[in-house]
Amino acid sequence: MAQRRLAIYVILILALVGGFLSGRAFFYNITCVFGGILVASLVFSWASINWLNIGRHTLVRRAQVGQYFEENFAVRNKSIIPKLWLEIRDHSDLPGHNSSQVVPFMTPGSTYRWKVGTLCVRRGQFTLGPMTVTSGDPFGFYVFPRHIAATSSIIVYPITVPIYDFATPTGALSGGQAIRRRTFEITPNAAGIREYAPGDSLNRIHWKSTARRGKLLVKEFEEDPLGDVWIILDLSKASLVERPSAATWGASDLAYSRSIPLPPSTEEYAIAAAGSIAQFFVEKGRSVGFLSYTPHRDYVAPDRGDRQLTDILEVLAVAKSETQLTLLQLLSMEAQHLTRGTTLILITASLDTSWAALAHIQVRRGLSVIAVMIDPTSFGVYGPNFEGARQQVEAAGVTVYPLRQEDDLTATLSYRPGTNGKSHAGTKFHS
Repeated sequence: MAQRRLAIYVILILALVGGFLSGRAFFYNITCVFGGILVASLVFSWASINWLNIGRHTLVRRAQVGQYFEENFAVRNKSIIPKLWLEIRDHSDLPGHNSSQVVPFMTPGSTYRWKVGTLCVRRGQFTLGPMTVTSGDPFGFYVFPRHIAATSSIIVYPITVPIYDFATPTGALSGGQAIRRRTFEITPNAAGIREYAPGDSLNRIHWKSTARRGKLLVKEFEEDPLGDVWIILDLSKASLVERPSAATWGASDLAYSRSIPLPPSTEEYAIAAAGSIAQFFVEKGRSVGFLSYTPHRDYVAPDRGDRQLTDILEVLAVAKSETQLTLLQLLSMEAQHLTRGTTLILITASLDTSWAALAHIQVRRGLSVIAVMIDPTSFGVYGPNFEGARQQVEAAGVTVYPLRQEDDLTATLSYRPGTNGKSHAGTKFHS
């Protein structure tokens, strides 16, 4: 384009020089024609990127790895001048989100729409936008860009897998007795009925009593005797092991996998395991709590229901292995607050078993301790023997689930240690 304009400038200079030297109107006419073309092209290019309406509509602002995220775009020409072409470039940092588009000829008042579906391949919080609109004149003399700074965000949850069986947590009381403590959650222990209050769910209405007494009555429940389930995730910087391909993990890696698509990183395996275990216990109606340093302290108080799972997945979506705290230090600060009957699930990729002694103390206090130990040697690092570390932890009375790279998480976590169920080795991925 610069060369084209330079050619026009040369013609204008030559025409002006010719007009001054010869005095003929022919040269001045050429000057006026080409000068008018340059001015008209400049105005047309400027108008092409103005009087536009650009909208992007997102149905949901949350997705999960393995799901498709969809966006609808619309461009409307609000001017009386047609748009020959528009290049709309989106600067979103969502991996694989290719929503940039070249819009063809638009008549005055017309609208152009397109839809983009993106396969989510990495967890995290990503920005949608900003955008740059570029257009030019019919002769290709000028190109004008226009920056649209508006942005929005999307959070991509880590992948979770179904778990069909897991080490059974212990109860807080023997004999299945109910804890005499009222709860807003629906449990197997009905405590009585009371009058309906604004905000009560319709599925708690006791219709027989309502019909008999002629007013709305709702059921009250007591907490069940099973203790809370606590998931403590070790995201220390020292425990992180990943292969170089983890940094460039993309849609192609996901498309050719027939099983769980996880980047080759202990961090990703630990987070997927934490989310899947939380999902398992939430679906069982258990009260689940979560604690980790990501690197700041992320604490999700024990609770039931789908909202609790969402809160945990939101923390896991942006978690990073950046803290200097080891699992031993984390347990030293936090485990003392756990009560008898609690099920404590530890997830770590560290082969430092100094925390096993502290875990043994929790077992003697009446807690059920389960450890998901990720084998860092399967990710290409050389270090202490994993089986030796596993045996030390099991000797402390801790139930261990070993997890290795390319293991099928469903098969690995869907068994009870000490039974004749599936082998902990899981199944391998297939390319």
